[in-house]
Amino acid sequence: MTREEMIDRLRKAMSDSSTEDVDWDSVTEATEIGSLGFDSLSILDLIYEIQREFKIKFAAEEIVKVRTVGHLLDFLQARV
Repeated sequence: MTREEMIDRLRKAMSDSSTEDVDWDSVTEATEIGSLGFDSLSILDLIYEIQREFKIKFAAEEIVKVRTVGHLLDFLQARV
């Protein structure tokens, strides 16, 4: 899977778990996850959606220090 395919799937997971009005197509690797409006409940939904979309398991604590979409992609690439 290419990095572009991964970011497309990640955008889908984010849009499925967020209640914010975000232009998901404009989300890039440089986008800070905190700027996307996730709160403590929706971030848990995001983790679930990521695990479902990428068919991987990980603890929420493993991504606490992830700040940008690019860093999240790095994390995912290491596990897919």
